[in-house]
Amino acid sequence: MDRFDAMRVFTRVVERQSFTLAAGDLGIPRSTVTDAVKQLEARLGVRLLERTTRQVSTTLDGEAHYRRCVSLIADLEEAEGAFGTTKPKGLLRVEVQGTLARHFLLPGLPAFLARYPELEISMSEGERWIDVIREGVDCVLRFGLLKDSDMIARQVVTLERLTCAAPSYLERFGIPGDIDRLNGHRMIGLRSLTTGNVRPLDFTVGEMSRMVTLPTTISVTGTESYLATARLGLGIVQVPRFHAADDLQRGTLVQLIPDHPPRPMPVSLLYPRNRQLSPRVRVFLDWVERELR
Repeated sequence: MDRFDAMRVFTRVVERQSFTLAAGDLGIPRSTVTDAVKQLEARLGVRLLERTTRQVSTTLDGEAHYRRCVSLIADLEEAEGAFGTTKPKGLLRVEVQGTLARHFLLPGLPAFLARYPELEISMSEGERWIDVIREGVDCVLRFGLLKDSDMIARQVVTLERLTCAAPSYLERFGIPGDIDRLNGHRMIGLRSLTTGNVRPLDFTVGEMSRMVTLPTTISVTGTESYLATARLGLGIVQVPRFHAADDLQRGTLVQLIPDHPPRPMPVSLLYPRNRQLSPRVRVFLDWVERELR
């Protein structure tokens, strides 16, 4: 194993805080990972990692060496990527909100992989805010307003949203013609996995946003369940138009208060600063941006 490969092994162990997880990510035996780190420590003459039965953490020397390795690997990948004949290859780990993946990415994925046959994509779906570095993820596709982080965020597109409910709900509670006529109505709560809070309904009034919280019979954390409970007539929801388009066409959902729609929400790509130069991440980011737009 050459020095750059050893650096890649070491950085993956640091990021995953585990020899076993790093070995799985890299597709090599755990013993190879262990030997690579031991040889690296012997060559440098310092202890880089503290090992316990539960977790692996860096020493002060290990943290300093990790940062240097990340910089050197990025420089190497940028140098190799500068030549058009160098094809991106290897495993790319992405985290995507499920509805975005199914509606916008999966249809074009066969053509993307045919263009880059040496790439392997590991795609996970989730709504929670993850620690990208520690979970070994290369980039994240997120819908909604972003919280502060040290990652680089690239806003790709803005999605129109609407307020809607099922006909069975409207038969019971009536059709609210305006925001001020929402008294007596119910909403389905969309609960944050990070904070546990239920998101209020929001409506644009001129250039302002007006928040309204209604009583809930049920709250959920997943966007698919959010829409499914709306179809069952359990309350009012606010969703991206693309997500409710089929229901609106079939009449299983009805748009409400169209003059005061919810604020549009951005879709953003996020990735760690130390991976912005990776050729495989770069081609994936560019492709996602094209697909969404």
